[in-house]
Amino acid sequence: MSGGETPRNEDGTNPSSEPERQQLTGRQRLAAGLWPPRVTRAQLIVAVLLFVLGLGLAIQVTSNNDDSALRGARQEDLVRILDELDNRTQRLEDEKQRLDAQRTELETSSDQAEEARKQTREKEQQLGILAGTVAAQGPGITLTIDDPSGTVEPDMLLDAIQELRAAGAEAIQVNDVRVVADTYFSGTGGDVQVDGNRVATPYVFKVIGKPQDLEPALNIPGGVVQTLEKEQATATVARAEKIIVDALRPAKRPDYARSSSQ
Repeated sequence: MSGGETPRNEDGTNPSSEPERQQLTGRQRLAAGLWPPRVTRAQLIVAVLLFVLGLGLAIQVTSNNDDSALRGARQEDLVRILDELDNRTQRLEDEKQRLDAQRTELETSSDQAEEARKQTREKEQQLGILAGTVAAQGPGITLTIDDPSGTVEPDMLLDAIQELRAAGAEAIQVNDVRVVADTYFSGTGGDVQVDGNRVATPYVFKVIGKPQDLEPALNIPGGVVQTLEKEQATATVARAEKIIVDALRPAKRPDYARSSSQ
């Protein structure tokens, strides 16, 4: 051994450091082995994968929480929601088929100008029905609400209108008042007003639409009929092949809006 070399044990350790190592406690040796951390490439990849997995689980839990409102709904409410979705899907499909048929007629008609005028007149009639400026007739139902004790509030009648519209009602009349898009109900039980016109009991709803959709929408569990019966009122629904809605609204000219077509 030369004079400049440090003596070593057979295992390569410095014999002078052995007393110091023997003086370290078990806890100190454990800490010295853990810090500073020695992260390998494999450990880093596993950590990243665990982070991604945890993030995915957190997103899934958040999504499940968003659906908690439907999970907590009553069975009759879920049935009503599904029925309304089915009805709206069917109406959209019918509208698509009608528009496809109109396009085909325009493309195949020998006199396209006359066919366009015909479809314009039909569209004018349809818009008049929706606006309440022309009378309408067709299949539908009659909903009669008798409220002798005056417990039926205006918002209950509005709920009936909304249920009917959701079920596909195309024209509605309450007593002698035509119901349109901006119709409002006011007053109190026993003194109900529709668009500022007082209506007296019994409240008679004349509704044009598909009876097979309109009647079940009112009679579902927890629906309009059951709600009215809880208020000691009676509600009867009758189907008919021909319902006449002849209460009219005056045509209004917009003050500011004008057609953008040239």
